[in-house]
Amino acid sequence: MQLRTLLAGSAMLALLAGCASGPSDEGSGGEAIQATSATYQGTLPCRNCDGIALTVTMEGEDQSAPAQRTFDLTAAYQNHPQNPPNENYSGNWDVLTGTADNPEATVYELVPNGEGQTYYFMRVNPQTLELIDPQRRRFQNNDMLQLTRQQ
Repeated sequence: MQLRTLLAGSAMLALLAGCASGPSDEGSGGEAIQATSATYQGTLPCRNCDGIALTVTMEGEDQSAPAQRTFDLTAAYQNHPQNPPNENYSGNWDVLTGTADNPEATVYELVPNGEGQTYYFMRVNPQTLELIDPQRRRFQNNDMLQLTRQQ
């Protein structure tokens, strides 16, 4: 009986926490993934080319069921000597909490359908995502790994 009460209390706490944070995020006018669709773009460094143009479009909301949170990612190599084709991935994203440096940070885990690389982005602010490593650590050149939300 105590386990059932504990589970019910935990569920209620999670529900209330979600309700409490929802309106304040919407009132800020600059939410990151709170809208139903958000597109982020940036150019990441590349050893053998002028850069990797990365575009990530995320559908769904942080509070949506995991199956309703989808993404499309395109990586285009600019002036690469081997001229590789664009990489296109689609899949689902999840919300994780905490990085190695900041236990309160919001991290988005993008898991492609089928084969492909899982990407991790830390929410820097409502307009900026930063690529981080799978152990949720920031890279030294972190300012060069940021994507900006498009209007």
